[in-house]
Amino acid sequence: MKDWKFDTIAIRGAYDALKSNSIVVPLWQSVAYPFENAQQGADAYAAEKEGLFCYGRWDNPTVDIFERRLAMLEQGEAAIATSSGMSAILLITHHLCQKGDEIVSSNRVYGGTFVLFDVGAAKMGIKVNWVTKPNDISCWEKAINNKTKFLFVESPSNPALYVADISALAKLAHSKNIPLIVDNTICTPALQKPLQMGADIVVHSVTKYLCGNATSLGGSIIAKKKVIKEIRKGAMRYLGPSMSPFNAWLLLMSMETLSLRMERHSSNAMALAKFLETHPKVESVNYPGLECHPQYKLAKKQMTGCSSLLSFIIKGTYKEAVKVIEALKLWTHATHLGTSRTLVTHPASTTHVSLGEEELKKAGIPPNLIRCSVGMENIADIIADIEQALGKI
Repeated sequence: MKDWKFDTIAIRGAYDALKSNSIVVPLWQSVAYPFENAQQGADAYAAEKEGLFCYGRWDNPTVDIFERRLAMLEQGEAAIATSSGMSAILLITHHLCQKGDEIVSSNRVYGGTFVLFDVGAAKMGIKVNWVTKPNDISCWEKAINNKTKFLFVESPSNPALYVADISALAKLAHSKNIPLIVDNTICTPALQKPLQMGADIVVHSVTKYLCGNATSLGGSIIAKKKVIKEIRKGAMRYLGPSMSPFNAWLLLMSMETLSLRMERHSSNAMALAKFLETHPKVESVNYPGLECHPQYKLAKKQMTGCSSLLSFIIKGTYKEAVKVIEALKLWTHATHLGTSRTLVTHPASTTHVSLGEEELKKAGIPPNLIRCSVGMENIADIIADIEQALGKI
């Protein structure tokens, strides 16, 4: 398996079809597993031997294959699957921080992540220092102190599509002896591999592109074996944000087509971005594949594609933005992304509403910004729908 390429791993990684006598990974729905003897039970609970399972809250054979396959795709040592992307971020924060510690994060993050750090972490006695100019590495350095336990960045970011210089951030983090955590949800390992650029930990909302069809909630943490083992033996057991075996099974099926889907997502999004860029009723477009994007050169350097997420600011107000969204017929109005269907939403009043007016401005999310996740429908149909909707204002 060490010499297998990405697509082969996505289909066959971490699984021996002959040994299991099944082409498809079986679904082990059981929550507990029998032991041959007392020593095997002790070994299972000690989590020192591979292939032993004891309780579904922290291990399961189907979930284990998903974890190992995803780690292989990210070129990481190990992974742990969780019930959602948010639970993955909570779990790694809980693992790395104690009361009185601090974290440094870009403010260009998903709304749920912002609230988790701003409100949830505060309840645990952890302070977040927000970097409001994340493209300036000196701003990150100024935010770090002797209480800082990790740097966190989402790249590309949702919904403003900020692209972080992962190598530079990793270098800074390591100079301060702290880890860099990268949320790689938007690109997936098909388009970007943060660990190869120096990141220490990668998190995902696998609910998005790794699933690809809006059927399965899930999250993941990819890191060194030591970190994953400590989480599995510790917080995973007493917090219990477990991925269900059925969701892991569905995700394994979806991952088989990951690179093909990301290619189509990226090409469709690029075509739509170019169309919107020249439309008279569009003020600006946020998409890393466009030369006008402030991190265009960086995106080309560290990403092999720009994924499906883009946002655009219309010439108008919140009222006009809503009018455009409600005039769409093919696009689905939903607060989700990364599916085969083109989705649209208004971040300032939905996914990021909890930031408040001042933080929305700092994060570059005005009331006339529309976010879309470009699906895999025919691009002519996608463009025709937004064209007629823009014609309503």
